[in-house]
Amino acid sequence: MQAASRLVTSRVVRTARLTLLPVGKENLPDLIRLKADPEAFGLMLHGVRSPERTEEELEDDIDFWEVRGYGTWAVHRTEDGEFLGIVGLMERPDGRGVALRYALWPHHRGKGYAREAARAALEFGHAAGLRRIIAIARETNISSCAVMMDIGMTPGGEFLNLGHRMLIFESLR
Repeated sequence: MQAASRLVTSRVVRTARLTLLPVGKENLPDLIRLKADPEAFGLMLHGVRSPERTEEELEDDIDFWEVRGYGTWAVHRTEDGEFLGIVGLMERPDGRGVALRYALWPHHRGKGYAREAARAALEFGHAAGLRRIIAIARETNISSCAVMMDIGMTPGGEFLNLGHRMLIFESLR
């Protein structure tokens, strides 16, 4: 396991159009809706979540920030504060390493928000001392694969999961 160094002093990340804030209890209603939506969360590891599971994951996410110094952010459009989804860096349960993950509301796709948020999270992770960050997507999830390539991640392997070919992308610093 890799621990983040203390090079990063702020957990808030701002890009040209987005503000990324570490998730907190105030995000629970938005997270429950996002994680229950099959279009938004259906392709994520373990799929859609119940409200109870979402609350448990939020507690874990809050704790993860305290232990690691990185984690999951709520992604907001800066101009109006609208909640667009999540982006984050989390330790994968299968031992493959720290993974970049993101999920945005379907109606916000195609506007470059995922790419902008994912690039910011990747840069944050490397600045925090993570040498290797991976991301995993189903081979059929063409848009996520394109985002990972566009932000500079490179192919790093593949595996099967529940009959789906999963592609591994990695970023090394």
